[in-house]
Amino acid sequence: MSDGAGVVIVGAGECGARAALSLRESGYPHPVTLIGDEVHLPYERPPLSKQLLLAEATPSAPPVLTDIMLGEQGIQHIGEALVEAIDPADRQVILSDGRALPYEKLLLTTGATPRRLPNAPASRRIRYLRTIDDALELRPWIRAGTHIAVLGGGFIGLEVAASARSRGAEVTVIESQERILKRGVPEAIAEMVETLHRRNGVVVRCGAMVLRIEADDRCVEILLSDGAGISADVLVVGIGAQPRTELALQAGLAVDNGIAVNERLETSVANIYAAGDCCSFPHPLYGGRRLRLEAWRNAQDQGILAAANLAGGASRYEAVPYFWSDQFDHTLQIAGLVDEGRTVVRRDLGDSAFILFHLDDAQRLVAASGIGQGNRIAKDMKLSEMLIAKRITPSIDALTAASSLKALLPRA
Repeated sequence: MSDGAGVVIVGAGECGARAALSLRESGYPHPVTLIGDEVHLPYERPPLSKQLLLAEATPSAPPVLTDIMLGEQGIQHIGEALVEAIDPADRQVILSDGRALPYEKLLLTTGATPRRLPNAPASRRIRYLRTIDDALELRPWIRAGTHIAVLGGGFIGLEVAASARSRGAEVTVIESQERILKRGVPEAIAEMVETLHRRNGVVVRCGAMVLRIEADDRCVEILLSDGAGISADVLVVGIGAQPRTELALQAGLAVDNGIAVNERLETSVANIYAAGDCCSFPHPLYGGRRLRLEAWRNAQDQGILAAANLAGGASRYEAVPYFWSDQFDHTLQIAGLVDEGRTVVRRDLGDSAFILFHLDDAQRLVAASGIGQGNRIAKDMKLSEMLIAKRITPSIDALTAASSLKALLPRA
């Protein structure tokens, strides 16, 4: 590798690791330094609420980078390290141990952190899930004979609920909104997910606020606004996440529901980029609407694009937002933003699987959302994602026809 300060990446999750690897794969010749606050090498997070909780033997999360890969690619990984400050004037980051690391360009992939319960007691029976250590500490509770309470009916909470119930635990999900999956999931799909959970023995309580939580060595007691009390062995809190913007604010970067970047992932300060869960960005598919996405696909794709731009490119981030969740034997997938269009049709794929198509006022396909067993909806959802990216305006008849959606794609 050639001399020089090179690229420093703060945050060693999916996004930062993909960026580091992509820099090398594209032939970037200068130093690449990846800094993370965990002792572990970069790993995949989606399995933490699913496979890692379900496995019989104690598993490990799939790695994104291994020691061998780091050595072969010439990537310096500094683990269990906290970045205390950024000095944009002198182009350096300051670690908590006093070290100053120079950079030519800096990428912030600091991710997000779980929202904490205000005024909750400090107790090992109140758990959050973000890291592999969190998952390993939660695992002993996920078994028959325990009662798991889950606060929050979003993706993380419902995935933990499905995993715990599949392992034989009693599970109660508490959601303050009138339904689960209120943010970003159509009501028809949320209803099917709730039915799936109830059918598998999960108790779902919607429209109830938590008034008080008490915990001791024996249990967690939760008092709800409807007067009900729930006693559980452990409470898993999944009430959303907050972008980690502390370093950005300290360095004077613009922040707007995350570190504000342009469509090339550049921040308001020269030579500093941001990507993944920590940043908000304008999306050209949705009229420049500023988004912040907490999703594995977005972290991966933005890490790769950020690497290209750090190496001298000027590409715009235009990938279709994509989310998925595995719960029991069903998969839920969403491509695009479902709040951007109106739902006009449901494609019935048999065995209760279906896809909703979302069209804007000009009848452009802006989103698709579906649910079904196994891979039943996978092909149609992939084709829907391609149609959204190409700004297709299909007829309703074409969407409802039994023929393949592939026919709607423009021919080369």
